[in-house]
Amino acid sequence: MNTTQPLNGRHALVTGGSRGIGFAVAQRLAGLGARVTLMGRDADALDEAAGRLGAQAQAGFVRADIAQRTQVVQAFAQAKAAFGAIDILVNNAGQAESQRFDRIDEDAWQRMIAVNLSGTFHCMQAALPDMLEGKWGRIVNVASTAGLVGYAYVGAYCAAKHGVVGLTRALAQEVARKGITVNAVCPGYTETDIVLGAIENIVNKTGVSADQARATLAQRNPQGRLVQPSDVAQAVAWLCLPAAESINGQALPVDGGEVMAG
Repeated sequence: MNTTQPLNGRHALVTGGSRGIGFAVAQRLAGLGARVTLMGRDADALDEAAGRLGAQAQAGFVRADIAQRTQVVQAFAQAKAAFGAIDILVNNAGQAESQRFDRIDEDAWQRMIAVNLSGTFHCMQAALPDMLEGKWGRIVNVASTAGLVGYAYVGAYCAAKHGVVGLTRALAQEVARKGITVNAVCPGYTETDIVLGAIENIVNKTGVSADQARATLAQRNPQGRLVQPSDVAQAVAWLCLPAAESINGQALPVDGGEVMAG
């Protein structure tokens, strides 16, 4: 095995791959030798991100809304035609909306479930046949500490992410003897667009400054900082390595000890 590029010859598909955690994961997997397909909704952003990756690896992109099953199936077929069977799936795409529980309307509830849970389900089902045929695969679902504990004012998001963790554990049991592992990483507050949106929401609702809002979120982490996308990418990449074959059905917090402290 190539010890410097242990994923050489593997094809990884990363959803929500044009920025934030998704792009950091794609960079890390490319650095380990994988061919990488980025998937998302914004073709221009995906094209630009794939171009940045292409300097160090084979990289391309496919466009799809993960909440739409037909689009997912078509995108996976396009990715396979370009780079071969999909060996690694990183379900990173997600969305968060904040609202008091008694004010969550049906549309908001369905959006959170469709993107964060059903989208993960669609992608896992699309990727699994290649992995079963090849008798090797890695699925890593980017959940959240919201999939492990409750947070006020994001009830629908918490429900969806708890569902992702449960789905991870269920499929891990089914494929445990087939050369495939299924795990989740659960980041705490991470320096991404979702958290920037949360900071803006705090500012709008409370009138505090953006720096004060950022500090409030950072203080949830016992290390007193926001998690960085590269922190999450390192954890995801480790779970994708051939050497991680005994890690299965786990939900790994990447949160500076927040969940433990709770």
